[in-house]
Amino acid sequence: MTRPKLALLAASASLLLALPAQAQHQGHNMPGMTMPMPKKVAPKKAAPKKAVPKKAVPKKAAPNKAAPKKATAKKAPANKVTAKKSSPAKAKPVDPHAGHDMSAMPAAATPATDPHAGHDMTAMPVQPVDPHAGHDMPNMPNAAPAGTDLPAGNAPPPPVPTDHAADSVYGAGNMHMGRHHLDSMHGGQKFSQVMLNIAEYQVRRGRDGYEWDGEAWYGGDINRLSIKSEGEGEIGRSVEVAEVQALYSRAVGPYFNLQGGVRYDFKPNPSRVYATFGFEGLAPRFFDVEGALFLSNKGELLARAEGYYDQRITQRLILQPRAEVNFAAQSTRELGIGSGLSDAEIGLRLRYDIRREFAPYVGVQYRRAFGKTRDYLRDAGEDTGGFSLLAGVRMWF
Repeated sequence: MTRPKLALLAASASLLLALPAQAQHQGHNMPGMTMPMPKKVAPKKAAPKKAVPKKAVPKKAAPNKAAPKKATAKKAPANKVTAKKSSPAKAKPVDPHAGHDMSAMPAAATPATDPHAGHDMTAMPVQPVDPHAGHDMPNMPNAAPAGTDLPAGNAPPPPVPTDHAADSVYGAGNMHMGRHHLDSMHGGQKFSQVMLNIAEYQVRRGRDGYEWDGEAWYGGDINRLSIKSEGEGEIGRSVEVAEVQALYSRAVGPYFNLQGGVRYDFKPNPSRVYATFGFEGLAPRFFDVEGALFLSNKGELLARAEGYYDQRITQRLILQPRAEVNFAAQSTRELGIGSGLSDAEIGLRLRYDIRREFAPYVGVQYRRAFGKTRDYLRDAGEDTGGFSLLAGVRMWF
C-alpha cells in the first residue's frame, strides 16, 4: 500500500475516533465554560490535496518499477503491521476533555458514571458543607461554663477593707479626715437654694394687692431642711394672710420628697400652729406638684394642693400655668374658712429669663371663694373673687 493511501486511512481513522468524543458532549450544559468544536476535521480538506499525487506518483516512479516493487514488498509488511498495531486504538477510551482547559471546570463524575448527564445543573441549590462531617461529636468533651455563662450565685460581697496602708505613712488621724472629705465630695455634699417663685403686684378690681410664695432649703440629696412661706395683702393695708413652714424633707425616689414639720400662721388673727405632713416632686410630663395636710392646735384639719408647669416657647421665653386649691374639713368663722372646697385660683404667667436666676413676668389670674368661705367674705365686706393682672419677678440664688 502506498503512502498516500496510508495517510488517507489514518485521517479517516482519526475522524472516526473524534466523532464519539464529540457525541459525549452532546446534551451537557457546562456552566462557566464554552466548549470549542474539535479542529480534527482538518484532514478532510487535506485528503483531496494529497489525492492529486496518487496519480502523479506512479508516473514518476514508472522508470524504476523494479526497485520500488522490492522496496514496497519489504516495507509493505511493516506498514501492515503498523496498521494492525494501530487498529486497537479504536477500542481505547477517549478522553472527552482532551485539548480543553480543565482549570476552570468544577470536579465532576466521569461521563460513564455521571447520574446527572444531560441535566442543567445551574438551577440546583448548593448544599452547605458540614465542617464536622465525619467527626464523632458525642465523644467530644463539653467546654466548662465561664463568665456570663455561670449561674447566678448568692455569695455575700467581700468585706470592706479596714486596713489602710497610707495610715502607716501619714497617720490614721490625717487619713481619716482625708477619707471624710473624699466621701463628702462623692455624694455626700451639702447644697442650698433660695427660690422666690412668686413676687408680684396684682391689679384688681377695687384696691390693688400683692402676693409672694417662696422656699429655701439646705441639705444633701436625701435629707434636707425646707423653709416655705407665702402670703398676700392689699396695697396700703396690713398683710391679710402670712404663713411660714419649717419641714424636714426626705427623698423617697428620684423625683419625690416626703415632708413633715410645723406651720405657723401670723395672719389672720387669731394665729394657728399646724402639724404638717406633705409631699413635693416632679410628676410625669414634668409637672411640679405639691400637697399637704395641716392639723391645727385647735383641731381644724386643712388641705392644700398646687402645681405648675413650665412650657418653654424659646430657651428664654417660658409660659407657666399654675393652679392652687384649698380644702377644710369643718367651718371656722373666726378664720373665715368654710368646709369643703374653700377657695381656688388659677393663673397664667409669661416670663422672660434675662438670666436663669432672674426672670420678670406678666400674667393673669382668677380667684374664687366657695361655700361658707364666700359667705364669710361677703359678711365682712370683702371681695369673693375675680380677675387680676399680674406683674412680677421670679428669682433664685
